[in-house]
Amino acid sequence: MPGSRRCSYNQDSDCHAGAITIAGDHAHCGTFVEISFRGGLGRNGMVGACHRAGCRHNENLECTAPSVEIGKDQDVADCLTYEAK
Repeated sequence: MPGSRRCSYNQDSDCHAGAITIAGDHAHCGTFVEISFRGGLGRNGMVGACHRAGCRHNENLECTAPSVEIGKDQDVADCLTYEAK
């Protein structure tokens, strides 16, 4: 799950948040946070909630994609795996 290198959950291009939440009007990574220290768990984060009902990977507000790629699109941290139905 590559992501923005500026995110505090990013460690060696992997997300270490407990789960990733995708929200907003352009599939923004709601878990993205820029603070002065690194956070997260000692393992890769899991794909979590998706508030984008129009995504083909969304089933009952949960992401069914095996992984997601987070990167710059309309914002610094967007879900690049998002696909409209």
